[in-house]
Amino acid sequence: MSTRPEPSLNELDDISKRIIEELQEDGRRSYAAIAESVGLSDAAVRQRIKRLIDSKLLEIVAVTDPLRVGFTRQAMIGVNVSGQVGDIAQALESFAEVSYIVLTAGQYDLLVEVVCEDDEHLLGLLSRMRELPTVLATETFMYLKLHKQRYDWGTR
Repeated sequence: MSTRPEPSLNELDDISKRIIEELQEDGRRSYAAIAESVGLSDAAVRQRIKRLIDSKLLEIVAVTDPLRVGFTRQAMIGVNVSGQVGDIAQALESFAEVSYIVLTAGQYDLLVEVVCEDDEHLLGLLSRMRELPTVLATETFMYLKLHKQRYDWGTR
């Protein structure tokens, strides 16, 4: 069985883009409602969504405000490294508290978003991060309140 390469946005047709936009607006929207909106059968919509998920172009998840579901400390951590940035990013992927990692051009080599139960948990996490071999420094930006979070930017 041959493996299809992951589709890029350029390979998506207008209907797949509309399906993605429908799900960005409401990830619980039924196949029937999406089918009616885009002019396909329920089965065709289900198949397209499965293909988008299998290719990792689309993920359907429940998004919460961590501060309101028992995690009292959320932060963004700027990380500077002396070695290969990708190696540290890969090491940080294994940390359960890490929800987001981005390589940057600017003051920090990486920005790492974390969700912790409390300040002690965050302190332990920072100690583990600083023990990584090429981490030079970290700076922590504590989240006090989630003001805006959105995922409905559409497709191009």
